Amino acid sequence: MPVCPIHNNIRKFRFNAHEMTQQELADKIGVSRQTVLAIESRKYSPTLELAFRIAQVFDVALEDVFQYPTGEDEP
Repeated sequence: MPVCPIHNNIRKFRFNAHEMTQQELADKIGVSRQTVLAIESRKYSPTLELAFRIAQVFDVALEDVFQYPTGEDEP
């Protein structure tokens, strides 16, 4: 399975949120723990709605959680 090009900081935000577990985040956004794991490990690209829900959980901007690399970021 190819790696999703969208980078994310979910693990960092979970750690900074009192070491929130993947299951706790999954419960807050209404998906399975496996879905959170797949997004976090860049095996799955979240829908726009799900991406916004994740950002809202951490009370940050969408761009703080997810980044899409520009051509300048590629090797």
